[in-house]
Amino acid sequence: MALIVNEHAGRGRVARQVPAIVDALRAHDIEPTILPTRGPLDAVRLARRAAEDRFSTVVVVGGDGTVNEVANGLMAAAGDRPSLGIVAAGSGCDFARSFGLPKRFDGSLRGIVGPTVSIDVGRIECRGPDGPIVRHFVNVAEAGMAAATANLAARLPRWVGRARYLLSFWPTLATYRPTAITVTVAGEVHSGVAHNALVANGRYFGGGMLISPHSDPGDGLFDVQVNIGPKRQALTLMPRIYRGSHLPNRRIVQFAGDHVTIESDSPIPVEADGEPVGSTPATFTVVAGALNVVV
Repeated sequence: MALIVNEHAGRGRVARQVPAIVDALRAHDIEPTILPTRGPLDAVRLARRAAEDRFSTVVVVGGDGTVNEVANGLMAAAGDRPSLGIVAAGSGCDFARSFGLPKRFDGSLRGIVGPTVSIDVGRIECRGPDGPIVRHFVNVAEAGMAAATANLAARLPRWVGRARYLLSFWPTLATYRPTAITVTVAGEVHSGVAHNALVANGRYFGGGMLISPHSDPGDGLFDVQVNIGPKRQALTLMPRIYRGSHLPNRRIVQFAGDHVTIESDSPIPVEADGEPVGSTPATFTVVAGALNVVV
């Protein structure tokens, strides 16, 4: 077992939890290898190396950003992929919520040792700063205002934690201009002005918002939402989104499918699992049953 540890996640809480995790594993006769990250995208390299070194399980000790990087590293590895374990310890930990995993290490080893479930992984092809880019995601990807918020949040210090997104939301709400987009899902097409398009594999995002209450990460489908209402909809619906009661809504167009394209009159930003990726045009494809998650 390899533990990929983002020691700075959760304002340093991760680093304080690692000794207890190691002790609990040793009590079960498991001697883990600790692989600390040193900077952005380092977890991608570490996960790929762990897979190619034939570890049977790679456990993320961190938040959603680290989970995303590890998933990308596992998807890039040749041969059989290790199981993905998760110790939710960052500022968001939304992907872990879809499986009912503990919000922090509680000594039970849930999400680290135990049975696994097969999940789908999303593949994104979009425009990057230096040309075409391919990225994978496990939870939620978006194009539009939410991605612009993620872009701004990424420029704030990590120690700000989950508040980075709240601090970035208000200036983005004030300045973002909805644009004409075309969303195609399994042959169905929606064209019109929208401020956001969401492609969900998991259920939660934004620190506990139940954005896609009916999503199943293992059903071979994305759940897609296109927000065609005014920008203030992102604010007025927020209390209902936390409860998952914002759907159905006449200002949210819904689709389900395994292949999604988003095109726009002018490029709009794309994010995945809370991390900036690139801009439109973008294609999202389900890679069915790509990973096994310890539950």
